[in-house]
Amino acid sequence: MNKDTICALATANGIGALGIIRLSGDEAVSIAQKSFKGKNLEKQKSHTVHYGYIVDGEEIIDEIMVSVFLAPKTFTTENVVEISFHGSPFIGKRILEVLIKNGARMAKAGEFTMRAFMNGRIDLSQAEAIADMIASENEASRKVAINQLKGGITNEISILRTDLLNFVSLIELELDFAEEDVEFADRTALIGLLKRIEEKLRSLIESFQYGNAVKNGVAVAILGKPNAGKSTLLNALLKEERAIVSNIAGTTRDTIEELLHIKGNAFRLIDTAGLRETTDEIEKIGVKKAIEKVEQAEILIYLIDSATNDFTEDLLMIKPLLRDDLKLIICATKIDEVIPSQHEKMEALLRKEIPQEFDFIKISALENQNLQDLKNELSSYVEELKTEENNVVITNQRHFQALQKSLESVQKVEEAVHTKISTELLAYELRNALEYLGEISGEFTNDEVLGNIFSKFCIGK
Repeated sequence: MNKDTICALATANGIGALGIIRLSGDEAVSIAQKSFKGKNLEKQKSHTVHYGYIVDGEEIIDEIMVSVFLAPKTFTTENVVEISFHGSPFIGKRILEVLIKNGARMAKAGEFTMRAFMNGRIDLSQAEAIADMIASENEASRKVAINQLKGGITNEISILRTDLLNFVSLIELELDFAEEDVEFADRTALIGLLKRIEEKLRSLIESFQYGNAVKNGVAVAILGKPNAGKSTLLNALLKEERAIVSNIAGTTRDTIEELLHIKGNAFRLIDTAGLRETTDEIEKIGVKKAIEKVEQAEILIYLIDSATNDFTEDLLMIKPLLRDDLKLIICATKIDEVIPSQHEKMEALLRKEIPQEFDFIKISALENQNLQDLKNELSSYVEELKTEENNVVITNQRHFQALQKSLESVQKVEEAVHTKISTELLAYELRNALEYLGEISGEFTNDEVLGNIFSKFCIGK
């Protein structure tokens, strides 16, 4: 399959000023030449652009520009041709039909990037970084993706693997001289190395919480009793009328999710149904879904009407939702309607009754008062997740799981050294540690994993 010449639309579907079709493979230039009226592409230098027409026999399909890139200095390390055409989906379809008729086949999802990986142009973590770069929706996720595309995580892991590999070689040498009962690998030095590897692995694993927040956005659930001002707050943060605002209690019956960007970070705001006991079956479902959303959220913004004198119901709602890993922000809403001393009493009572640290912010969403304080608090949550000592951030679930397995395996090796386990079993545990570390860059992987990774790419990449 890798010997086939593949083609696909490299630009997004739909009408645009220009579209680009890409070919890759040994026959890319000759297939393009069969479809091209202009210079002889097979006689042109690499990295040159040529004007002409795409033709089907005698029929001219479009006026185009063709870029020629010759192996091995290309993304896939194969011959690559890119055809720029007028951005009509119909024209793009016709050009692909001509290329296929002349010997190419349609590329599968992610096949160009897979070829770059298989041909040693990039490693697996860099291939995944390309997908993350394409999917990035904010500045923070772009920066993390570009760092991984430059080989950030691979560089970190390769240093660990090289040191560990040296010890594996010495242990394997001991197996060859088993009858002579000699030790080539200094066990004390091995313990020191394992400690350093453990420290680095823990640091990378801990970065995943920040990386996940950057890549997928932080889930923020907005809760409170009916008419506490949840929908008004959502609309004020988004600066648009996204949710229906009404004085009628129970207006919001389903969850509404929207994306908010603050200082380059993404937050997934979830407006929920008001929490209260109700006989309305539809509203009951909304309340249940609201509680489920809090269980999936990293931050809970709980709204309390400033005019409220009895917080009993609110406390009953808040306490069952508390978790050690949930950041709680309590907002006193409609502050323009009450005197400041009311807020002081409210905060004192809440701090006395709620057994968890929380931030207390007084806001008026309608009057746009103190909303910046709330945004700053959301932003600080992401900033606090950063680890100063490690510039490499893990954003990929597969990497996270491989690092966890690597850590467990390294700990087993350390235990094996302390218990003076046999050299054969020690070698086995060391090989496991190497394999898990190698899974990240793709040095150790299988076809099923590769298929799953590249199936998530778009066609043409």
